Amino acid sequence: MLDINNLNVVYPDGTEALLEMNLHVADGESVAIVGANGAGKSTLLLSIVGICTPSSGCIRVGGTEVKKDTLREIRQRAGIVFQNPDDQLFMPTIYDDIAFGPRNYGLSEDEVKERVTDVLGALHAMHLKDKMPHKLSYGEKRVAAIGSVLAVRPSLLLLDEPSSFLDPKARRNFIRLLGDLALTKVIATHDLDMALDLCERAVVLKQGRTFADGKAEDVLLDKGLLEESGLEMPLCCLRRIVA
Repeated sequence: MLDINNLNVVYPDGTEALLEMNLHVADGESVAIVGANGAGKSTLLLSIVGICTPSSGCIRVGGTEVKKDTLREIRQRAGIVFQNPDDQLFMPTIYDDIAFGPRNYGLSEDEVKERVTDVLGALHAMHLKDKMPHKLSYGEKRVAAIGSVLAVRPSLLLLDEPSSFLDPKARRNFIRLLGDLALTKVIATHDLDMALDLCERAVVLKQGRTFADGKAEDVLLDKGLLEESGLEMPLCCLRRIVA
């Protein structure tokens, strides 16, 4: 589904965001990308959909190389949900936000309506259809932002800090929703408890490089490894220690 080989991303100011990055994600796999601030998590996701331009290396999504003349195809296959849903919702209603992608790809209004209805139904969010984005809670905006991506029917879902700024109940509901989505998922997050709940594999980035890659429980419960990466143990483990 996703193949990244020897990826290097250097920003115009000389910042080396990713260095010799290699990542291979199988169809149907859910992978957590974790690391301290500045480790390169967001840059990685943005590179996969061609928003960040690599200095060198190769990214392939479903066998198609990410380059300027394939971006339309890539962005149908790989959908990204940004950290801030306000960056993703910009139409008068949630219906229009979710319809934007299908309309942009030339679908008829009947097909657009069918996709919007299917997505809202799958997300248990039909009540949001005619709402204005700025009237929604943060959790509702998160759901709507995912809906705007799912309407294009990608095979790879990229999520950048999806649980940030959610209250505990909204977070639990959102994790349950993500777990129900039968898609290949790559999730960049600081929320290690969520990563344990949703992902069978975890990749730790440190200063733009892959520091660890393995079974989620092995990686995310390794106190020494996490501390060396600038991370802390998941809260579920800390509660056990305190108890």
